[in-house]
Amino acid sequence: MALLIIMITCFVIILATSQPCQSPDDFVAATSPGHIMIGGLFDIHEKMLFSEDYPRRPEIQKCVGFEISIFLQTLAMIHSIEMINNSTLLSGVKLGYEIYDTCSEVTVAMAAALRFLSKFNCSREIVEFKCDYSTYMPRVKAVIGAGYSEISMAVSRMLNLQLMPQVSYESTAEILSDKIRFPSFLRTVPSDFYQTKAMAHLIRKSGWNWIGIITTDDDYGRLALNTFAIQTAANNVCIAFKEVLPVFLSDNTIEVRINQTLEKIIAEVHLLAVLKNVTFTDGGNSFHFDAHGDMNTGYDVVLWKEINGHMTVTKMARYDLKKDIFIITDQETRNEFRNLKQIRSKCSTECSPGQMKKTMRSQHICCYECVNCPENHYSNQTDMDHCLLCNNETHWAPVRSTMCFEKEVEYLNWNDSLALLLLALSLMGIMFVLAIGIIFTRNLNTPIVKSSGGLVICYVILLCHFLNFASTGFFVGEPQDFTCKTQQTLFGVSFTLCISCILTKSLKILLAFSFDPKLQNFLKCLYKPIPIIFTCTGIQVVICTLWLIFAAPTVKENVSLPRVIILECKEGSILAFGIMLAYIAVLAFICFIFAFKGRKLPENYNEAKFITFGMLIYFIAWITFIPVYATTFGKYLPAVEIIVILISNYGILCCTFFPKCYVILCKQETNTKSAFLKTIYSYSSHSAGSLAMSHVSLDSTKSNTTMNNPSSGGKSADCQKSKDIQTFAHICKTNATSVSKTWSRKKFSSI
Repeated sequence: MALLIIMITCFVIILATSQPCQSPDDFVAATSPGHIMIGGLFDIHEKMLFSEDYPRRPEIQKCVGFEISIFLQTLAMIHSIEMINNSTLLSGVKLGYEIYDTCSEVTVAMAAALRFLSKFNCSREIVEFKCDYSTYMPRVKAVIGAGYSEISMAVSRMLNLQLMPQVSYESTAEILSDKIRFPSFLRTVPSDFYQTKAMAHLIRKSGWNWIGIITTDDDYGRLALNTFAIQTAANNVCIAFKEVLPVFLSDNTIEVRINQTLEKIIAEVHLLAVLKNVTFTDGGNSFHFDAHGDMNTGYDVVLWKEINGHMTVTKMARYDLKKDIFIITDQETRNEFRNLKQIRSKCSTECSPGQMKKTMRSQHICCYECVNCPENHYSNQTDMDHCLLCNNETHWAPVRSTMCFEKEVEYLNWNDSLALLLLALSLMGIMFVLAIGIIFTRNLNTPIVKSSGGLVICYVILLCHFLNFASTGFFVGEPQDFTCKTQQTLFGVSFTLCISCILTKSLKILLAFSFDPKLQNFLKCLYKPIPIIFTCTGIQVVICTLWLIFAAPTVKENVSLPRVIILECKEGSILAFGIMLAYIAVLAFICFIFAFKGRKLPENYNEAKFITFGMLIYFIAWITFIPVYATTFGKYLPAVEIIVILISNYGILCCTFFPKCYVILCKQETNTKSAFLKTIYSYSSHSAGSLAMSHVSLDSTKSNTTMNNPSSGGKSADCQKSKDIQTFAHICKTNATSVSKTWSRKKFSSI
């Protein structure tokens, strides 16, 4: 019986749709009465046949292009309703249906929607206009369809007037998920958002980024195109071309989909709310509508493959909407997925790690060339848009690097060859200091040692040289706050003490051999050895103490170099560092002036001349140090200061003590009391004679002034001149002898 009903229905549908519409009843494709009517919209025919380019009259034309797949979907709806009516699911209530062929035209579907909205149990098909349709009873309670998204959108806007439930079996446009514009629309297929997402996922999984798109020229095609373009852009896939085809060029070989219709009878009241909460199972899978009215079904991924000249369609996997994954059932399909990656669909070759993409002059971001990452940049993945920057303070990277490397920490290490050389020179200087101390101790009572200021002054100066040589060790090794503070202050104080002691020696020498009474009186007042040493050194101690309190030297990391971190001591205050060095320079200059004035003393005991040379070496070394220190950077910066300290220290040590050691060791005959007195006597006689000559020259000048006056006779004048010459010679001899003895005793006692 059921088979007979279906055959009759098929004949009625084919006959009705093949003829032009003469009356509203002719417009209906298939109908069956019932207590609850369900409408249906199916695209049984492909299009409407127009005799002209565009319609001249507002009438529904004949439909052409029979679609067997859609026709089978129509029969599936009829069959489902008949099965429900023949079951015991709803006793005493019969479901009816009213199915229309939209002919793939929005106009025809709108006409059918008007009949759906007409008033129930009315003799005439009238759609009443009301402000509130809550109590309005239309002839149809729910609508199944349509297939095309464009038609479903148009129909849904009309059905929204009465919030009539509309359940589509094929409309997948993403815009239909908007419940503000389409509140009564539901569908049993996923939104195009998930379809395009699955397609983009599949393309990315296959390693493609250069594709073309073909779509239909309708709302469904255009909306899907826009959504897919957004999805591909998010996955860095470029669209090489877009082709839009007319809607009627449908492929009739697509696998037939049979609509899943309602399997449970629902009540008339609140039908839309009940539909949204419906849940049913099929094959162990549960299905329901989400908040957007979309069914939670997935997609089947099919492979079109030509085998022996025949096209076959094989299911490869299923796409899960929620988990965004492809579910593969067997190994064969898994291998097919892997084979997709072998298909090349890229505009450019992928960039390897260590490179980045540089977009070529085109509109596509997928067409690019690969360039190496510059220094201090890296990339650790393929096809990176830009290289990542390393932390320049702690890391570095070479050109075309795939990772950042940690910078090496460098400083003037104990194992460095230059450091070893400088330390060896410092150690040799310490050995010289100890040797000189031993020599002076063993020759304590000799004139050379006594003329050097005594053993105490010599020991203090040697101790200062020892500390200066030892301070160079604080410049080598890993810098610490303690070493940074010690290296500068130890050198500054010890060198100042050394210069202060040499300054007192210069004053003493100048005082001992000064013949000018006024200068001698001034030097006697100035010459206070202990106060001078303590005052000069104390000022430097105050300078260094204030420096350590307010701006002490600290360890700093110099990260300006590209591949290394330099640990170095920063002065803390360049001003304080400059004041310390300037103060030493002032003392050295004063010492130089005093020593320069005493440079013509007895040769064997002339310290002043060598002190002058020592100060000159100091000035040359530190004047050279300033520009070199200011322009040098890196781990060898401390070596510059070590070199200057060694030069100045060696210069003063050699000029102060080496000549004396030479006399003590090699010229012992001159290091005796008698030889010392003889030298002093000779120098004093020469100095006193010069002084007497200057006085006699003054008296002679006065007498010459008198002799220029006229005399009484020439003979008496010659006799007087002869007597004056003899008298002058005697006076010179007598004065020289007396002055020599007097100054000899005086100088010996002074020295």
